[in-house]
Parts: sequence; structure tokens; C-alpha cells
Amino acid sequence: MKVLSKLMLVALVVAASITAQAQNLYVGSYNIRNQNNGDVKAGNGWQQRMPVLCGQILFEHPDIFGAQEVLESQRQDMLKQLTDYDCIGLGRDDGKHGGEYSNIFYDRNKVKILDHGDFWLSETPDKPGLGWDAACIRICSWGYFQLKGTSLKFYYFNLHMDHVGTVARREGAKLVVQRIKEIAKGKPVILTGDFNVDQTNEIYTIFTQSGVLDDSFEKAKLRFAENGTFNSWDPELKTDSRIDHVFVSPCFTVERYGVLTNSYWAEGQQQGEALKGIDAPQEISFKKYQKRLPSDHYPVFVRLRK
Repeated sequence: MKVLSKLMLVALVVAASITAQAQNLYVGSYNIRNQNNGDVKAGNGWQQRMPVLCGQILFEHPDIFGAQEVLESQRQDMLKQLTDYDCIGLGRDDGKHGGEYSNIFYDRNKVKILDHGDFWLSETPDKPGLGWDAACIRICSWGYFQLKGTSLKFYYFNLHMDHVGTVARREGAKLVVQRIKEIAKGKPVILTGDFNVDQTNEIYTIFTQSGVLDDSFEKAKLRFAENGTFNSWDPELKTDSRIDHVFVSPCFTVERYGVLTNSYWAEGQQQGEALKGIDAPQEISFKKYQKRLPSDHYPVFVRLRK
């Protein structure tokens, strides 16, 4: 009987350990930069950088992530590359496919969608329209999800706040907090996006002092964030400003937080002849290429535990 009791105890401990491990979430936020001809002329065209950007996402393979500045053609390109993922979210301009999306991509093998919706950051949040002093129509997309094989259910909100309108950002932030409280009703929440304000801005505090959201950067046990989140297409620029945020409910433990500054070497942009490196084996030859970035924002990836 003692042996049986010990075996049962071990089984219970193992089961509890597996359950706890299974309730880990890997989430992210990525402003992928809209597809436009100006970027093509500058050497940062979508078709050039898309395989790198999607390869980076596939390597990290978050369970769920929010993307910003996504046009319909880019959404289709990403879904073709990210074969494990589905996405939700409407085009901001017309509530269909017009304008940029703030899509939420989720791995259908790991995450089940239970409900979803969208609202606009304006005085009329249930239909498309400019809000306050905004330069662009802005949308927030949300979904209610369950981590498969567990009891963990959570809400995920994703947005892109205006880059010009201070009033629009302030009032939009208040609206988002209000809608989170109304929709989630105390259940676990993750809010990602390009907020166009950094951690020193008063609008940032609307979220962090809401009582329902914490900044995952501040809560993280381990951080790898050697730069801020906006790069202006220049890999040599350095800033402490984080304008892309991952806010989470206080119930989440933030295990790891990272701003990933990966770059790539653009094919066809070789500069000069083959070179030999300093103290390098003679079998190795180098060629100088121009260094490029997958987007003008660096992605943020965060490991959570509930």
C-alpha cells in the first residue's frame, strides 16, 4: 500500500508539473511596416524583407502575436508563409479589407479561438471613423482564446495608436481600458501594439495605472532588450524608448521579455571585392553586403506563465 501511495503521489506531482508547464504562453507584438513604393526605392521593399520577417516569426514561433500596419496583400503573404497560423481582425478604413489591419495571429495547433471582435479608437467606436485629432482611422482588434489542453482562457487585444493626435492617443487609451474591463470582465488579458508613446509618456501610465494591466518589461524576471523598439530603418541607431508594448494582467508571471534586433544582408547589395578576415582561417572569404532590417520596428516577444 505504501508503494502504491508513493506512486500515486509521484503521478500527481508529475501531472501538476505538466499542467503548470502547459499554461505557458509565448506572445509578441510586431509592427511589420506597411507595403509601399517609397520603401522599395529605399531598398526596404516588402517582398525583399517579408521572407526574413516571416522566418524570424517561424523561428520564434509564438503561440499568439499582434501585428500592426498589415495591408490585405501582406496579410495574405504572411498566412502563406506562417502555415500554422490563422488570424483575426478587420481593415481599419471600412471594417472589411480596406486600410491597415491590427491582426492577431495565433497558432491553431496550440490556441483555440472562442470569440472575437473589433472597435475603433474614436467617439463612435462601433463603426469606422477618425477619432478626435487623429491623422488616421485607428482600430483595436480582440479575441477570446483558450490554450489547448489546459483550462487557461484569455483575452488578447491588439492596436496601433495614432502617430499625430495627442488627444486621440489619450482618449483612445481610456477607451481601450474601458473596453477591456467591459469585454474581459476580470479574465486574463494581454494587450499588444504600437502605442506611439514610450514608457515616459503620460498616456503610457493610463494603461499601467489602470489596475488591470502591467508592463511586461517591468515585470520580467529576465530581459534581453539592448535597444528600444523603433529603429527608423537604421541598425546603428540606439534608443531607450519603447513605443511597442506588451501589457498583461497582474495574474501573469512574466518569465522573459525580449526586443529582437535581428537584421539581414540584402542579396544583390554586395559592396567591393572578397575579403579575408582578421585572424580568420584562410578557407573563409568574406564579402561586404549592406545590412538591412525586416521592419522599421523591432519585434517584442514575451514568455508568460499563468
